[in-house]
Amino acid sequence: MHLRDLLNEAMAGMLARPVRTALTTLGTVLGITTLVVTLGIAATAGNQIVGRFDELTATTITVEVPDDGKAVIEWDAIDQVTRLRGVTTAAAVAETKQSANLSVRSSKLVDPTRVTDQTLTVVAASPSLPQAVKGSMVEGRFFDQGHLTRKDKVVVVGEQAAKMLGITRLEGAPAVFIGKHAYTVIGILGAMKRERNLSTAVMVPPTIGRQFGLKDVTRVLINTSLGAADLIARQAPLALSPGNESLLQVISPQSPTRARDGVQNDVNSLFLILGLVSLVVGAVGIANVTLVTVMERVTEIGLRRSLGAARRHIAAQFLLESTLTGLTGGVIGASFGVVAIVAVSAAKQWTPVLDLRLAVVAPLAGAVVGLLAGLYPSLRAARMEPVDALR
Repeated sequence: MHLRDLLNEAMAGMLARPVRTALTTLGTVLGITTLVVTLGIAATAGNQIVGRFDELTATTITVEVPDDGKAVIEWDAIDQVTRLRGVTTAAAVAETKQSANLSVRSSKLVDPTRVTDQTLTVVAASPSLPQAVKGSMVEGRFFDQGHLTRKDKVVVVGEQAAKMLGITRLEGAPAVFIGKHAYTVIGILGAMKRERNLSTAVMVPPTIGRQFGLKDVTRVLINTSLGAADLIARQAPLALSPGNESLLQVISPQSPTRARDGVQNDVNSLFLILGLVSLVVGAVGIANVTLVTVMERVTEIGLRRSLGAARRHIAAQFLLESTLTGLTGGVIGASFGVVAIVAVSAAKQWTPVLDLRLAVVAPLAGAVVGLLAGLYPSLRAARMEPVDALR
C-alpha cells in the first residue's frame, strides 16, 4: 500500500464519523492548550518574578564608622560619594547612644498630672536624607543648606514621632522642646523605605546636632543604580575617607540571584507537571476512542484482510488515524494556547513571553501523543484473523 493510499484511507476513516473525531480531537486540544498555556504563563510569570527580584537587587549600601570617638568621615564628604558613577543618592547620619533616648515634648508647659514628654531618638542628618531613605515629606519641607549656613534651630520629625507629639499641622510654626531648648518643626517625613526607625525620630541639621553630641558622622546611606552596588561598595570608603578606608565597614545586601533562579525553576516545574498531566488525559481519550473504533470496524478489518491487506497495513491505517487526530488537536491547541497567553498578559499588563519553539513542538507533541495512544488499538486490529473478523 502506497503512502498516499494509506493517507486517503486514514482521512476517510476520520471523516466517516466527524462528530466522534471532533470529540476525540477535543481531548488533545485541551491537553496541548493547557500545556502551551502553562508553559507560556510560566515563562511570562517567571519574567515578572525576575523583574521583581531585579527591583530587590542590592542597590542599597550602608557605610558605618567604628565607635572609637575618631572623626573618620566629614559631613561634606557626601559630595565626593555622589560624584561616583552609579550613585543615585547619598546622605550622612549621626546618631549616638546618648541621642537615642532624649526627652522631647511639644509643649513648654510641664503638667505633673500627665505624661507630656516622649523619649525619642534625635539624629543629625544631611539635607539629602529624604532621597537617601526613599521617603517623602508628609507636611512641610526638609532643612536645606541655607538652614545649615544660618544655623537655624529647625527640626524635621518622623511621621510616627509627629503622632506621638500630637503634631498634625505645621500652620503657626509648632515647636518641640528637646531638653530646655525649643526648635521649630518645619516638616514631617514619612513613607520611608530605608531606615524606617527614623519614623520615630527627630532629625536636626548637623550645625545644631553638636548640642546633642552629634558631631561626627556615624553612617552613610548610599543608593546605587541597578548592578552598581558591588563597585560602589569598594569605591565608597576611599571616597569618604581617603587614608582611613580600612576603618570603615561597608554593609551591602547580597544579590538574590540564587533565590530568583530557584523560584523561577520551581514555577516552571510546577506548570510543566500540570501541562503533562493534561496531555496524558488527552492521550487516554484518544486511546479509548481509537479502541472503540477498532471494535466497531471489525467487519471492515476482516474484509480488508480477506482482500489481501497485510497486518502492517491494518496497523498503519489505525496508527495514522490516531496520529492525524493528535496532530490536528496539537495545531488547534497550540493556536488556542498562544491566544490565551497573549490575552492573560494583556489583562495583567505583563509582557508576554512566547517561545517560537513551543509553537512548533506543540503540534508535534500532539502527533506523538496520538501515535502512542493509537499503538495498542492498532496492534490489536492487526492481530485479528480475517475469518474471525468476518464471522
